Amino acid sequence: MVRIALIGCTGSIGMQVAQVVRRYPERFRLTALACGRGGAAFEALLAEFQPAAALCAEGTFDAPEKVAKLAAGEEARLFEDCDVAFIAAGGFAGLKYTLLAAGAGKKIALANKESLVCGGELVMRAVRERGVDLVPVDSEHSALFQCLAFRRDAAFSKLVLTASGGPFYRLSREELARVTAADALRHPTWNMGAKITVDSATLLNKGYEVIEAKWLYHADFSQIEAVVHPESIVHSLVYFADGAALAQLGYPDMRVPIQLALTYPERLPCETPLDLPKLGKLTFLPFPEEKFPCFPLAIAAGKAGGIMPTVLNAAAEEAVRAFLNGRITFPAIAETIQDALGAVPQASAESFLQLSEADKAARRRASKFIDTHGK
Repeated sequence: MVRIALIGCTGSIGMQVAQVVRRYPERFRLTALACGRGGAAFEALLAEFQPAAALCAEGTFDAPEKVAKLAAGEEARLFEDCDVAFIAAGGFAGLKYTLLAAGAGKKIALANKESLVCGGELVMRAVRERGVDLVPVDSEHSALFQCLAFRRDAAFSKLVLTASGGPFYRLSREELARVTAADALRHPTWNMGAKITVDSATLLNKGYEVIEAKWLYHADFSQIEAVVHPESIVHSLVYFADGAALAQLGYPDMRVPIQLALTYPERLPCETPLDLPKLGKLTFLPFPEEKFPCFPLAIAAGKAGGIMPTVLNAAAEEAVRAFLNGRITFPAIAETIQDALGAVPQASAESFLQLSEADKAARRRASKFIDTHGK
């Protein structure tokens, strides 16, 4: 029985983790649940799974009598009775939980991109010091992990991350200026939460994944490439010194990497086997950096290091929220990020407190830019 502390249980990934637990109740048990804002979905999960502990970062909630209701400052208690910390919380908030899980010496199934984007140095240091097993859940990084035989220290010559291209790959710059939030949320292949769906439309998401790859696989940026693969069947590829390449294929369904993160190297049956004759043609296209500036901005922040990836993410979170609320245009997302990266002074990232202060400073700058340059 694998005991799981699920952080971010009401989001898209969290709900799919719950599906996996329902399918294999003899293999998995949820011992702790945490979410951002609570609500009916959170209370329904508590009633169904009866975890030992629960925490809601914002707001109150009702829970069964046997569930310990934790308060702010007690987040570390979520990991007391688990084997795996499944970090599915969205945004910068997920970093705190990842560091707490690493400090507790728990295996981490990491679905929160921002943990490595913002705090890669801190997270990997904690993982090394505590001997923690860190398993990627993102479909692209799960694919790389599989191609590298479940070893993050395996030798390779190049990592290739695939991107669907999102809904706007073929639009002109002029057309991009007119797209709406509703347009951006219609992803052609994946069903995801609003923030990550917009990040996929701007291709910022792929920039995040390049930064993650640097930390997960000890890769130089020159060893990481992104290509557009509209069918979203090949989730990533690895090239080796002899020119051979291995790829992982599967339908765009997060239940496969979620399940594998909990069971590897064992594989359990899933409902989505590939039907090769029905796949048709698989295409790979150049990555359009010039048309989607969020991607090169992310790479530049990743190369700069220190607090700059945190500034990148904080500005992006504020910009995407403003775009979804109709306050700024689609191109203004990148403009907001660029302004914050140029305005917040570079500094080292030696502690979570430093990153938290950088996060706040970048949000203030982004909010000011949005107020000034909004619709």
